[in-house]
Amino acid sequence: MGNIHTTGPNEALIVSGGCCGSTKKRTIVGGWAWAWWLVTDVQRLSLNVMTLNPMCENVETAQGVPLTVTGVAQCKIMKSSSYKNNDYANNEADELLGTASEQFLGKSVKEIKQTILQTLEGHLRAILGTLTVEEVYKDRDQFAALVREVAAPDVGRMGIEILSFTIKDVYDDVQYLASLGKAQTAVVKRDADAGVAEANRDAGIREAECEKSAMDVKYSTDTKIEDNTRMYKLQKANFDQEINTAKAESQLAYELQAAKIRQRIRNEEIQIDVVERRKQIEIESQEVQRKDRELIGTVKLPAEAEAYRVQTIAQGKQCQTIESARAEAERIRKIGAAEAHAIELVGKAEAERMRIKANVYKQYGDAAIMNIVLESLPKIAAEVAAPLAKTDEIVLIGGNDNLTNDVTRLVAQLPPSINALTGVDLSKVLSKIPGAKA
Repeated sequence: MGNIHTTGPNEALIVSGGCCGSTKKRTIVGGWAWAWWLVTDVQRLSLNVMTLNPMCENVETAQGVPLTVTGVAQCKIMKSSSYKNNDYANNEADELLGTASEQFLGKSVKEIKQTILQTLEGHLRAILGTLTVEEVYKDRDQFAALVREVAAPDVGRMGIEILSFTIKDVYDDVQYLASLGKAQTAVVKRDADAGVAEANRDAGIREAECEKSAMDVKYSTDTKIEDNTRMYKLQKANFDQEINTAKAESQLAYELQAAKIRQRIRNEEIQIDVVERRKQIEIESQEVQRKDRELIGTVKLPAEAEAYRVQTIAQGKQCQTIESARAEAERIRKIGAAEAHAIELVGKAEAERMRIKANVYKQYGDAAIMNIVLESLPKIAAEVAAPLAKTDEIVLIGGNDNLTNDVTRLVAQLPPSINALTGVDLSKVLSKIPGAKA
């Protein structure tokens, strides 16, 4: 029994051993292989690109100046060659992978990187000791190409290919590179200052020359401008004189022609006014006639009709008033006759009542009169006391003797008052009654 092992294009499968006790190794890339249990040995080898950072610290150059150089290298295990012959290329690929597997099989990627890194750093130190600081610093590409060229055969014998190698940084701890930079900077600065001074000098000279040329041109141009201005003004004055003369002549001719035209227009306007006045008179005459007819139709005839209507109404109202007066007089006469008859009947009845009452009074004599007086006294007292009913309080001022005198005097004045009100002498009536005292 066994298992199937597969691999991708960036991984090599190393198979050794078999069912017949064979020890031949087979290298498979991007395929599969059958492995027998306990018999076949299967190992894998990565074909991915490996990034290395070689670094040489304080390595003395050809001048004895210690430099520190860092670089970046891209490497991978070779699996093909540059030959075009397929059979030879396949054999070469198997040989390269076989070489790499002999060197690195069973090692991790970190260990493979460490082996390649030590080889690159050794060649970097060796090459660095043969160059000057200026050669290393100024031409880094050539330095990197030289390292790659020298190290490629050694790593190639391990089945490793250097894809690229570049110098990342170059520096030192003794300020040698800084001194070179300062000196170069000072030289460049000196040359720059000198160039600036010369440029300023040349610029000043050129500026002065240009300014002089400009002033010469300006003065010449101003002179020509003044001459041209004077000629222009003289020519313009002549042209203005001719133009003004022509304008004056044309203006006079225009005004004369305008006056003639205005005269003709005025004559036409007068004729138009005359015709308009005639038409206006005719229109006004027709308007007067129209208004006369309108007044006759709207005022005179309605007024005559209104007068006739009012006259007729007045006559009717007159007849109505006369008849109404006659009827009212007849009504009043009849009412007066009826009232007179009624008064006559009332008078007769009252006379009869008075006659009967007189007979009764005559029959009863003074007793009847006394009875009438006594019946009238409460009414008289009520009428006299009516104003006193509205009085809240009566205050009598004086002693007891005065009160008696006032009451006596009030009672003494009662018979004259009754006589004045009724015509009956109460003293005489009381004197005729037996047992009564006045």
